[in-house]
Amino acid sequence: MFDASIKGHAAIRRNLLERLRDGKLPGAMLLTGPDGIGKRRVAMELAQRELCFRRDACGKCGGCAPFRQEPPPAELPNLLRIAPEGKAGLIRVTVIREDDLVEGGVIRWAHQAPPPGCHRWILVEDAHRLNGASANMLLKTLEEPPPGTHFLLVTHRPEATLQTIRSRCERLGFSPLEDEDAWAVAVEAGWGPEDRDRWTALSAGTLRYLEPPAFARAVEQLEAWLALADGGTFADAGKALLPEKNAAAAQSEQMAQCLELLLRVLADVARLREGKALRLAPWRSRLEAVAGSELQPRKVMDLVFGALRHLARNPFAESLLREVGLMLKPT
Repeated sequence: MFDASIKGHAAIRRNLLERLRDGKLPGAMLLTGPDGIGKRRVAMELAQRELCFRRDACGKCGGCAPFRQEPPPAELPNLLRIAPEGKAGLIRVTVIREDDLVEGGVIRWAHQAPPPGCHRWILVEDAHRLNGASANMLLKTLEEPPPGTHFLLVTHRPEATLQTIRSRCERLGFSPLEDEDAWAVAVEAGWGPEDRDRWTALSAGTLRYLEPPAFARAVEQLEAWLALADGGTFADAGKALLPEKNAAAAQSEQMAQCLELLLRVLADVARLREGKALRLAPWRSRLEAVAGSELQPRKVMDLVFGALRHLARNPFAESLLREVGLMLKPT
């Protein structure tokens, strides 16, 4: 009853299926956990099982075929997928109440009768990207969804999701994938054994770096933070940290990923000083150099956490990164 191509999260998937069969699945759920661990794919498996010719999410039949596409279709007979768009990377109110996504908008789609033997699933990707108007438009339907309709909101930044949304959803937390599960997917994507140590360390149980360009950029940014912490200048290292203007991801999302890499560097510096095992072991020598300085990881972490909470309202990427870079300067 499960798609074999989906790795990990076995207990959560079993629980969702059992609750669905027993009629105990809530009308709105908030799926949280690190970016790139398969939350969206697990959510879609609920709809996939209903369209599968075998009714078991086999992953091989024509009914399962749309779920193997990337990105998946915005609309299927029993599934509507809402995702951020544009350079701002927001989910706009016109998607919810008008015809930008489907005729009549999301709320009208939610109130239509589902196909025989199916539910109506509404998947909201990056739910923290709902702007205020979009979120407010959804509140009543989230609180009292029509019978047979389920909202599945997915986010890796629950703290940035509006409280009014969080309060109307049952929260389901996902953990990172086991290294073996993540690496199995990487091997299928073409990564070789010589890449395993660095890929596994940097990916940290996620699949966000399956594409070589994404991995290469993450390595470049990680090493730029290490260079700054080891006395380098922003003029030399800062370019790798700045958001890419032509990237598909919004500037704030690029900034979040960049700052999260710094948090991982700082955490490993603290581990080294405490004699604990490193998470970024392939960069041990660089981390040891930083750990030998008078850098105060906790002080920088507090600044980064504050920046992450307000990224959507801070359009000045370079000034923010310079401020963080100055905090890394050895004293």
